[in-house]
Amino acid sequence: MTDSSALDPEDRKIVTLARSARARNGVPEGAAVRDETGRTYVAGTVALDSLKLSALQAAVAMAVASGATSLEAAAVVSEAATASAVDLAAVRDLGGPGTPVLVAGPDGALRSTLTAG
Repeated sequence: MTDSSALDPEDRKIVTLARSARARNGVPEGAAVRDETGRTYVAGTVALDSLKLSALQAAVAMAVASGATSLEAAAVVSEAATASAVDLAAVRDLGGPGTPVLVAGPDGALRSTLTAG
């Protein structure tokens, strides 16, 4: 486990936003992304009969729909130990292979930092 307090304040912010989205909406995952201008987009898991998105896919979609052209960082809060391949692909599609993806547990403790690559 990585010390979350050692994170840059902007990275800590997206982990906190992702954790809040998960708790507020009672969904399995919460995610937040920060675009190239510093704007943040927050989402939770989408589980409709006709549409299923992970929280990170939904946050990336929100960024794209709002006109973001790149990502600086992404965070996901989940029971899962790591981000899925499809989540990393979504971040990579918008942010590139070097985009950091912070993976935290429900308590907000950082488990790992991956790259979207």
